[in-house]
Formats: sequence, structure tokens, C-alpha cells
Amino acid sequence: MTLYLNDVGLLCALGNSKAEVLKRLLVGDRSGLTVSDEFGTRCIVGAVSSDLPEIDERYRIYNCRNNRLLLAALSQIEPTVTDMIARFGADRIGIVLGTSTSGVRNTELALAYWADHGVLPDQFHYKQQQMGAGADFLADFLGVQGPAYTISTACSSSGKAFASARRLIRLDLCDAVIVGGADSLCGLTVNGFASLESISTGLCKPFGLHRDGINIGEAASLFVLSKEPGPVVLQGIGASSDAYHFAAPDPDATDVIRAMQLALDDAGKTPAQIDYLNLHGTATVLNDAMESKAVNALFGSTVAASSSKGMTGHALGAAAALELAFCWLLLSSDDELGTLIPNSNDDEPDPLLPALHLAKQGETLGRRIDTCQSNSFAFGGNNLSIVVGRA
Repeated sequence: MTLYLNDVGLLCALGNSKAEVLKRLLVGDRSGLTVSDEFGTRCIVGAVSSDLPEIDERYRIYNCRNNRLLLAALSQIEPTVTDMIARFGADRIGIVLGTSTSGVRNTELALAYWADHGVLPDQFHYKQQQMGAGADFLADFLGVQGPAYTISTACSSSGKAFASARRLIRLDLCDAVIVGGADSLCGLTVNGFASLESISTGLCKPFGLHRDGINIGEAASLFVLSKEPGPVVLQGIGASSDAYHFAAPDPDATDVIRAMQLALDDAGKTPAQIDYLNLHGTATVLNDAMESKAVNALFGSTVAASSSKGMTGHALGAAAALELAFCWLLLSSDDELGTLIPNSNDDEPDPLLPALHLAKQGETLGRRIDTCQSNSFAFGGNNLSIVVGRA
């Protein structure tokens, strides 16, 4: 069964539309990463700067930034979603999302208000912070009645959503699924990663010699997945769990290699058939060393690869869907030269890392990009890799 990614809506530190994001992505624009002290630890973050749509009063229990990010992404694909609902019926449309924060920022602000006033603010509702709130909100907002739920496996969350969404269609429980994820900036993650000493002291440097941690970002990315022909094919998904350590990656990279190979096998592809590889590339010392080892072992040093987190920050639970959206933009483009996403880090290569072909600004494949692979790895060794291709 061939499944297509019919449309995508996305917003992140690079912008709030497909055209704007692609334009800034291909030139390595890092201007969306800015200093913030809003969350207790002064650091560089990748915040969404565009105005977000308001949530109507009738959905007030869902009113949080995370759901406003989802609503902004949904607005970009609304014609496609409306068409799918009309074509298949509301009961045949599912929603599967990934997140790691949901609306926990609302709870942080509500507890601060409680500390000062002794009561919670009138506009606060516990539903705003629930992990499943995004899927519930979109289902309510759109009036769809198929399965609607959220997956939370840290930084692979929205990637796992694609595996689950594909299963819903293969089991004939849905004809189309709105799939993706959202994460919004909050004190929990900023201070949590700071306590792990994983926050960069400046702009993050994926695979750079002087890399010292991540810049946390926020984003939303929503796709329409269906059997209806579309511009991009979901070709393969590979997942593995090594359970090596709660936070640190397995330096042997055995199960990361396995996840990438499973995705290739599922897609019926060889490593040589991948035109571009979007790396997880968090810019932490251990993750980049592990991923370099894994990619070099499977692909050698020839496949064009990069981490886009040097432009967006690490969007945590939304990262997998966001970076798959970048691949979707490359594959749906009419660029006959195949301009690649550069590995923006403003740093020199780390000579101790296994050799990779990290794409430079302005570099092209020399032909149209037809197949992409994207990696996402999470706490606890929860590994995921996805292969997508031009239809």
C-alpha cells in the first residue's frame, strides 16, 4: 500500500509558511535563534516570532501556546483537510500527534500566579497541559471522529506519530490521518536541559569542533497522510530502542544503525539511493559523536547530510515532524539543481568525528532531489528514521 504526504503546514524559528521557511533554510539563516531570559535560564532559543491565531472562547479549555502553534500549522493545510473530510467522511479521519511539553507553560504561569494570589487564574484549565490536549483540540475543532491521540517519547515523539498514523490506514481504521507534532518553549525544558549541562553557551554548533550543547526551539508541523496521490511518498520507517541510558546515547550506535537500516529496508532502498540525510545533530558532544559513527558505518562519507537544528534549535517532541517537513519541501520543489540544506554551525569540523559529507551553504546535488532520510533520537535510546521520496 502506497501512502502519500499530501500537504504540510509548518512554523518554526525560520518562519510561518512553506515558502519563507524553505528560502531561509537553504541559505543557512540563523537569525531566528535569539537570546531569551523569559524561562529562568538566560540562553539562546529558537522561538516562533510570528503572530499566532487566537483560540475561540468555545475551546477555552485548550487555550495554550502549543495549541495555537498547531492551529497556525493547520491553517496552512486547511483546504486539503477539508477536501479529505468531504471525500471520506469525518469518521474516517484520524489525528496522531507527538509532543513532549504540550501546554505545560500555562501550568508554570498558573502556579506563579497562585504563589502570588493564592488562587489559580480564571483562564487556566488542567486540559491545557495534558499531553493529549493537541489531538483532542484538533479533533474537536475540525469535528473529525476517527482515532485521535498523542504520542510522547521525548525527541522522537512526532516521528513515532508517523508510524502510528501509517498503521491506522493499513488497518483500514482511517482513510486519512492528520499527523505531526508541536512543542512550545517552557521553563521545564529550558531549565531541565540546563541542569543536564546540555545548553550551549552560544549558538549551537552541530558536528563542530567546539560544540557544547543545544539551543531549544519550538515548532509545529502537520501533514495529511493518505492513500490519495500526493507530491511525496512515505516510503519507509525504522525504529529501535536500546535503553542504554536515560539521557546519554549508546556510543556504539548499534541500534541507531539498526533503525536507519530498517527504514531503508522498509523503503526498499540502499544507502546509495539516499540523496540527502537530515541528521538528528543536536550539537551535544555525545550525540554528534554517536550519530557520526552510525552514519559513517552505514552510508560512508558520501551521502549529503546536515543538521537543520543550527537554524531552528532543537524542537524536542516536534523536531522529527519539523525536519521531515524540511525533506518534504526539498522533494516537492522544482529545483533541478537540488540545493541542499547546509549544516550551519559557524565552526570548524571536529577531526575526531568519523567523516561525514556535511553540506555547505549553496551546495547542490547537481540534479533533482528524489529521496531523503531523516533521523530522530530520544532519551532512553528511542531511535527513529524515516525515508520519504518524490512521488
